[in-house]
Amino acid sequence: MLNEDFRLTAQNCMQAAHSGALSFPEIVGTLMQAGFEGYTVDFRCGEVTYYHSSGAIARFADALGEGKVAENFGVEEIRAAIAEAQALLPGYTYAGFCQKVRSAGCAAYHVSIVGRRAVYFGKTGECHVEYFPQQG
Repeated sequence: MLNEDFRLTAQNCMQAAHSGALSFPEIVGTLMQAGFEGYTVDFRCGEVTYYHSSGAIARFADALGEGKVAENFGVEEIRAAIAEAQALLPGYTYAGFCQKVRSAGCAAYHVSIVGRRAVYFGKTGECHVEYFPQQG
């Protein structure tokens, strides 16, 4: 069972992504400090699952995770959405990012905090691995 403080940390990070209150690196840092190993966003069932190093999980319904996933997996479109997120281009929103990757055929993505990467999955098992940018 996940400690309530950890569950609140995960929930607050999810809400901060939605509102834009924290950037992806800030969210990853917060989760890392709280002992999380990673999380998965599943667009087909509209859920986000956070995995704690204790073995406990926190699962939340996520309205941004709902919507049709395109049939074809477009790596270039996914890379473009990731680049926009990393650059925090004017008008960037997490909701917009989710829509773009779903439209590019991303059915789910997993962020491995311990592995310092995100893996984007298509419906038929295609994947794209995006390593966290190196800290300068």
